[in-house]
Amino acid sequence: MKHRRSVEQHANEDAVSTAAPLVELVMRDQAPLLARRFFGDGPPSPITASLAQVPELLEVALPFIGAALGPGALDARAKELAILRTSALLECRYCVQTHTAVALDCGLSAEEVRVLRGELELDAAFTAERERTMLAWIDAVAAGRGTVDPGLQSRAAEALADHELVELTLTVTATLMLNRYCTALDLPVSAATLARLTEEGF
Repeated sequence: MKHRRSVEQHANEDAVSTAAPLVELVMRDQAPLLARRFFGDGPPSPITASLAQVPELLEVALPFIGAALGPGALDARAKELAILRTSALLECRYCVQTHTAVALDCGLSAEEVRVLRGELELDAAFTAERERTMLAWIDAVAAGRGTVDPGLQSRAAEALADHELVELTLTVTATLMLNRYCTALDLPVSAATLARLTEEGF
């Protein structure tokens, strides 16, 4: 649960951006009654505030996103490997910046985060075979086309139990959806997150 609260904490801060989002971000007092239960006491995340334009989608999307990106069979560290690496491959500014902060809070080192962001080579931080296999799988699913290489399929099947492989793959593919959603609508990153990243040297 620590990871899930951390994601919400970073996402629900006041948001600013160098450019306005493509769609209006709906605040709690403007939201339809059916959507208001998804709003906390503070400002909503840009994802929540934009999805509130269509309450029927908000109602199904947010629980799915929380389940797919929150810890399950895979722990918070593994989830952030998938989310941050996928977001970097898709060049999603919102998700990379937001999940850089989340990854640091989950215990990843600055060096590990820079590898996931594509700023350093893999060997600079990740030596455990299981995590290297996971990262290879993440890269193949997020950036590949067609069937995953059979050799990598075999490696992944040896390193991960079936339910872990399903969860990892769904985390990557759910992140892909959010990457394109956030980038297409130019959703803003919170001022607090940007300040935090500056303090951390990102």
